[in-house]
Amino acid sequence: MFLQNAVRLSLLTLVVAGVSCAPRQSAVAPPPPAASAAAVSLTGSNWRLVEFRSSDDAIGVIRPDDPAKYTMSLAGDGRVSMRLNCNRANGPWSSKASSHDSGTFTFGNLAMTRALCPPPSLDQQIARDAGYVRSYLLRGGNLYLNLMADGGTYVWAPDTSASP
Repeated sequence: MFLQNAVRLSLLTLVVAGVSCAPRQSAVAPPPPAASAAAVSLTGSNWRLVEFRSSDDAIGVIRPDDPAKYTMSLAGDGRVSMRLNCNRANGPWSSKASSHDSGTFTFGNLAMTRALCPPPSLDQQIARDAGYVRSYLLRGGNLYLNLMADGGTYVWAPDTSASP
């Protein structure tokens, strides 16, 4: 009886002192979260504008006169650099994958030069619409940036002429 009471007292002392009788866990930090599909697919990518698809039938599809005048580079540091005809724009971008080929996408406030580009030009439209981009889809090698409230879709193709 004395031995049983001594064991109980020892266990009680360990519990009160905060010592666990469970096996010790190693102090290894958990692995970092896996990179999202968006980060893997979009980070470091370069694009040329193919067209703007409006949800308004009166506007329809608008294609740039020269896709090389409209380019976008999505850097790994969360910065975007854009050529918008005769203007340049840059600022933050972010995305979060919801599947392997789609997710949310946003541009932060873009700083843009304000030169008056010769018509026809999509520079002002793209700069205005950038704040309304809410999602992306990668399909057939192209990047589709969708505006909120069915506002339309910007279709971008890979820009293979851009330096990495």
